[in-house]
Amino acid sequence: MQDLTESSVPSERIGRRGARYRCYLFVKRAFDLLSSGLALLLLGWFILLLLLVKWLEDFHNPIYVSRRVGKGGKEFRFYKIRSMCPHAEQMKQSLIDAGLNEADGPAFKMKNDPRITKVGRFYRKFSLDELPQLVNIFNGTMSIVGPRPPIRSEVEKYPPRAMHRLDVKGGLLCLWQIRKNRNSLSFDEWVELDLEYIRRQSLWLDLTIIFKGFYMVIFDHSGE
Repeated sequence: MQDLTESSVPSERIGRRGARYRCYLFVKRAFDLLSSGLALLLLGWFILLLLLVKWLEDFHNPIYVSRRVGKGGKEFRFYKIRSMCPHAEQMKQSLIDAGLNEADGPAFKMKNDPRITKVGRFYRKFSLDELPQLVNIFNGTMSIVGPRPPIRSEVEKYPPRAMHRLDVKGGLLCLWQIRKNRNSLSFDEWVELDLEYIRRQSLWLDLTIIFKGFYMVIFDHSGE
């Protein structure tokens, strides 16, 4: 599968430039590297336990790997704990054809997605399925904070403005995820929130999103 290239992304980027911005990116990367490395050391045993429990549920590979589109349109391998049944990708098109997609725009989302398993639903409730993305953060393909990396088929349907989501590195947490009832946001609304983050990028905003994101995971499940 051919990667999207820089030419696929609008040439006029909306992010800031200059020495101060480069300093911010350096500190952001250092924070990503140190925090993800420490988290992998401390939580490695827990992630392995989650993988074992998922494997015991259906005896299939508990690791889900997909191709996602990152900064500049470059694809990378994206890791999660599999929260769906083994043949979820094949079922997706049949759900779309049946008119069950509850998201607008190019994204796909169902509140009661029949592909999600019992263990997977629990993992999703507390975002445990996202823990393997610590590897993506450590290897530099993702950041802790940034727009959620899309799949290639969604990017191919993006309007020009949405392509600016690829001006920065994708992240584990983003601005729209710390909103109440975040899953009810339209495609245009969450794209605008991603673009707002890109315009306002700062260490303070990143820390705000990180702390609010942890709060949402532990105490607020309104986005389910």
